[in-house]
Amino acid sequence: MAAPTRTAPPAVAAPAPPRGGRWIDDWRPEDPAFWESTGKRVARRNLFFSVFSEHVGFSIWSLWSVVVLFLPESVYGIDPAGKFLLTTLPTALGAFVRLPYTFAVARFGGRTWTVVSAALLLVPTIATAVVLEPGVSYTTLLVVSCLAGVGGGNFASSMANINAFYPDRLKGWALGLNAGGGNLGVPVIQLVGLLVLATAGVEHPRVVLLVYLPLIVVAAVGAALLMDNLTTARNQPRAMREATREPHTYVVSFLYIGTFGSFIGFGFAFGQVLQNQFAADFATPLAAASLTWLGPLLGSLVRPLGGSLADRFGGARITCWNFVAMAAGAGVVFTASQVGSLPLFVVGFVLLFVLSGLGNGSTYKMIPAIFRTRAQQAVAAGEDGAVADRRALRMSGALIGIAGAVGAFGGVLVNLAFRQSFLTTGSGDAAYLVFIAFYAVCVVVTWAVYLRPTARTAGV
Repeated sequence: MAAPTRTAPPAVAAPAPPRGGRWIDDWRPEDPAFWESTGKRVARRNLFFSVFSEHVGFSIWSLWSVVVLFLPESVYGIDPAGKFLLTTLPTALGAFVRLPYTFAVARFGGRTWTVVSAALLLVPTIATAVVLEPGVSYTTLLVVSCLAGVGGGNFASSMANINAFYPDRLKGWALGLNAGGGNLGVPVIQLVGLLVLATAGVEHPRVVLLVYLPLIVVAAVGAALLMDNLTTARNQPRAMREATREPHTYVVSFLYIGTFGSFIGFGFAFGQVLQNQFAADFATPLAAASLTWLGPLLGSLVRPLGGSLADRFGGARITCWNFVAMAAGAGVVFTASQVGSLPLFVVGFVLLFVLSGLGNGSTYKMIPAIFRTRAQQAVAAGEDGAVADRRALRMSGALIGIAGAVGAFGGVLVNLAFRQSFLTTGSGDAAYLVFIAFYAVCVVVTWAVYLRPTARTAGV
C-alpha cells in the first residue's frame, strides 16, 4: 500500500507465461502509461464486483440485528440481554475470521477467494431459514447466529484484494469506496427487514433470507466470470509475525476499534437500544426498524469521503478531529438519555454513525502513509529504495488484516457494554460514558503518535 520512494517506475521483467483461471502476471499500477492503457479498466471491474460481494457479506454478517426484531419475547422467551448476545456472537466470529481471510487472497487469488467467500454465505443464510420458528432452543439460535460471522471476513479479503489493484495515489479513494459500498450492506438488510415487517409481518422472517439467497449466488457467479487474480499480490514470508513486532500495528488497531468498532457495534445494537431505552415509543419491531437503517446508511455513504479527506489533509489530522467530534456525539446521546428526548437521542446516534464512517476511511488511509514515511526515512539513511518499498507493502498488507480484525472486535465490546449497562442500570447511560472516555483516549493517542511535531511519523 505504500507509495514508491522511487520517482520513476522500475524496469519490469518479461511477464510469466499466462496461466488459466484469470490470472494476471504483469500488473504495474504505479506506471502511469500502464494504468491509463490497461490498469484502470481492469481495476474498476474488479472493484465493482468486490464491492458487491462485500456488500452482501456485510448484510449477512448483520443479519441478526434484523432477526432479533422478529423474536418477540412473548413467543421466543428471549429477554433483551439474550438478544444482545445473539448479535454479539456473529460480530465476534466475523472479527476472528478476518485474519485468515486477508491472507487467503494472496494464497488463492482475489477472484478465487471472492467466489469461495461469497458461496460460504449460503451456510448461515440457509441454516437460519431452517431453524427460525417458535419453539427453537436458544442454544440453537446462538450457534446459528454465530455462523453469520463468516460475512464479516469478506471485508478483510476484499480490502486486501483491492489494495493490490490500485496505485498509492488512489488507494484512499478506492479503499474508501470499497469499504463504504460494503458497509452499506448493514442499512440495506435493515431496510429489507423493515419492508418485510411492514408487509408480511413479524411471523415471516424467512422472507428476508429468501431475498438474499439469489444475491449470494449472483455475487459468487459474477466474481467467477468477471474478476481476476493477481500474481503480484503475494504474502511475504512471516509478514504477520513482523507486523506483530511493529508498534504502529497496535496503535492503528486501537484507533480502528474506535471507528469501525463503533460503526458495526452501533449498527448491530441500535434497534435494540431504541426498543429498550424508549419502550413507549417503540412498542413494536416495525417502529424500531423504521429508524435503525438511517445511521448505518449515512455512515456507509461518507466512508469514501473520509478516505478522500485523508488523501488531501492527512489521515491522522482527520482521524484526530473526528474522535473529538465522536466524543461530543456520545455526549449528545448521553444528554438525550438523561432528559428522555427521543429526537435528540436519534440525532446524536446518527451523528455517531456518520463520524464513525468518516473515521473508518481516514484511519485506513493512515496505514500506507505510515509505512511510506518509514520507507522514505530508510532510503534517506542509505537503504535501497526497492527493498524499502517491498517492506512497506508487506507491512501495510499485514496491518490491513490485523487492524480490520481487531477493529471488528470493537463491535463485540460495544454490544457487551450495552448488554451490561442495561442489565445493571436498565439504560445505556453507563455505556455512553464509557464511549466518551474511550474517544477522548483516542484523541490523545492520535495526537501523541502521529501529530506531535517531534513524532517520527508526524503528519501521516
